[in-house]
Amino acid sequence: MDRLKGKVAIVTGSTSGIGIGIAKLFAAEGAKVVICGRREAKGQAVVDEIVAAGGEASYHFMDITDVATTEKLIADTAEKYGKIDILVNNAANVALKDGRVDELTLEMWDAIFESDMRGTFYAVKSVIPYMQKNEKGGSIINIGSMASCGGDLGSTAYACAKAGVDMLTKYTALQYGKQNIRCNCVRPGLIVTPQNEAHVPQALKDIFTSNICVNRYGCPEDIGHMCVYLASDESEYFTGQVVTVDGGLNSHVSTVAQFKELSSRTW
Repeated sequence: MDRLKGKVAIVTGSTSGIGIGIAKLFAAEGAKVVICGRREAKGQAVVDEIVAAGGEASYHFMDITDVATTEKLIADTAEKYGKIDILVNNAANVALKDGRVDELTLEMWDAIFESDMRGTFYAVKSVIPYMQKNEKGGSIINIGSMASCGGDLGSTAYACAKAGVDMLTKYTALQYGKQNIRCNCVRPGLIVTPQNEAHVPQALKDIFTSNICVNRYGCPEDIGHMCVYLASDESEYFTGQVVTVDGGLNSHVSTVAQFKELSSRTW
């Protein structure tokens, strides 16, 4: 349980959902974890859970749409712990129902890009100078979305913003790889968390479970385990990659579920 021993990790948006799962696993693997988000009480509760389990963590306020709070988060973390080894860009405005192209206003488009694209970019930009000081560089992990895998009936702005995160990942990996700074992106599938489970309709769960290759939808730990690998020294030769952790949803042709219903392999 020491795969991240001695490393300092920031996990944005870690006061709920996937962020909590990532942060807890990082702490269990020996990392000093900075929990950050807008909700101090929820963030401190995560810190308390990690400390009670024998890990090390602290809370820092951050609003992904306010670049001043991003700058302060990065600077304060480096001052407190002496370095930053890992940054997980998990904070985002998950507006899965933002609409079709003709339904979107510029204000809706800009609001989603401000958090999901601009906010992620600025966090990456801000942490690079600190990772450049490290002998072993660092690992940046962007949390994308399976929404960027293909077209859909809605969530247009969200999907486009997350597609931008995919490409930002590749550019960052290329431009800073020679300085031992790695950058990868994890695209989650349907992840049911304690916070969102009551709001995920059974019909949606059924649609996903009929299309994925395994027998369940995802949980925060599924994303956390991938992030532990990407944050650890085990992945030193792994960078610039966009990894979809979705139970195999995007690994097959789109007609599989319908053919299953017909008990047929082909037309």
